[in-house]
Amino acid sequence: MPVPQRVQYPDTIEPLVQFIEDTSPEEILDQTLQKLRAGVAPQTMLTASALAVTRSTDMPAGHHGGPLHPLAGLYAVSKLVDRLEGEDSFLPVLQHVALTNKHIYHPAMGPFGLLQFAPEDVGGVEASKKAFLAAVGRGEYHKADHVYLWLWDHAPWIEAFDLLLTVAIPKNFHDDHYFMFPGTVWRAFEEGVLDKTYLPVVMRQVVRFVTRSPVAPNNPMPSAMPQIEALIEEHGFLQRILRQRSGEDETAAIGALGEAIGAVDKFADIPVMMAKALAGGLSLEGGGEALSIGAAALFLRSLGGNPMDVHLHTSVNLRRYLVRQDGISLKNKLLLLLTWHLGPEIRSTQTRMEPYPQPDMAAVAALPARSQAELLDAIKQSVYNQPPIDWSVVTNLGVMRAAPEVKETVRLATQYVKAGYDLQAFIACLGEIVCHDNFTEMHSFKHHQSIVEEFRTTREPWAWMHLVCGAQAAAISFGKNMAVYEEALDLLHAA
Repeated sequence: MPVPQRVQYPDTIEPLVQFIEDTSPEEILDQTLQKLRAGVAPQTMLTASALAVTRSTDMPAGHHGGPLHPLAGLYAVSKLVDRLEGEDSFLPVLQHVALTNKHIYHPAMGPFGLLQFAPEDVGGVEASKKAFLAAVGRGEYHKADHVYLWLWDHAPWIEAFDLLLTVAIPKNFHDDHYFMFPGTVWRAFEEGVLDKTYLPVVMRQVVRFVTRSPVAPNNPMPSAMPQIEALIEEHGFLQRILRQRSGEDETAAIGALGEAIGAVDKFADIPVMMAKALAGGLSLEGGGEALSIGAAALFLRSLGGNPMDVHLHTSVNLRRYLVRQDGISLKNKLLLLLTWHLGPEIRSTQTRMEPYPQPDMAAVAALPARSQAELLDAIKQSVYNQPPIDWSVVTNLGVMRAAPEVKETVRLATQYVKAGYDLQAFIACLGEIVCHDNFTEMHSFKHHQSIVEEFRTTREPWAWMHLVCGAQAAAISFGKNMAVYEEALDLLHAA
């Protein structure tokens, strides 16, 4: 066999990709900032970062490292760049490039090269689908990679993506990222963050991850998928015409379902409630909005302190986006609405929640009156002055509890949104805070974009909760690791 060659990109982007791959971690921020100041567009630099992490870093066991989080965070980072002004817009780009470069140089993930090879034709589109599913059953990600390269060239892309979802959605039960990775990368292409000419190459890393078998520790719970499938069968959803689009006539039903979801103590009740509402005539998009309202209410009840536990919002935001898309099968749209609660990082929330509803509105009412500027400053200070974590006693991020001081941030944020102050100024404030974080490997950026979109696509009187959730998440994640931000700030001010 001839020596395989690694994937090559067009001459218009290849030098920039190589720059990110070849520059040492000690120099990457300084050198990237120089290129941005010299005129390289932030979105071009993000494209190069995505292509570099696709080609030059491998996925270790689990979901931390490799291309997953840099690619999954790309859409959110790109949107924040668009909202920031001046050289502040460089900060999310620097965070992304630094993470890509870190993973390329990490001994658990590299050196690595994604190799070029010929797609495998196993006998047409339907045969390729069967071959992919067989590869999934055996965890043969190299085989799946070969098959999907052919499939992208011979089937409508939305059809190939829908097939990927039929595997990713059920596997979400084992790891939230089985669903998040393909969905977020697909959205980056659909929303124009990445040029679609790169889709077959970038999606190779997605296909390989989705095909892999779950890693230890084994899920201690039996899969809930049989019960979900039974709900679909019980209501005959696949034999009836379901309403797709929502409207003003659904406001009361959406609100009632959303509030009921937000009040549950057992997450297993959620799909039963959703199925009943859909059977009663609620639209698929209305079901997604209700799930969003419920997710916000549950996040506000959460006592969790893990900065990466943001999937309640990021998952529901992505599910709502996909439910709106033409070409996704009805079965998958139903599963998107009925399986949100199954991911381990969402499911664990039910073990540490306060009573419904939160926040404590009496405590909010007791706060002293402040002007908009005073209140924004108070919110910032409450985030910036969260107590430090004693990492010597942290053995498991998943069981961390939020500091009591987080509640003060939540109350201040609630006071702000209820006072009728400028909400765009509040969103901008949260965006500036998010740029500090490199501990969560893009989770904070994804959560911020999710709460912004959910606020904008959720009707009154429930939309405000999403912005308060953004403040809660910011208070939890702030200060855990800000090394990239601090170095970038020094470089920005050195000029």
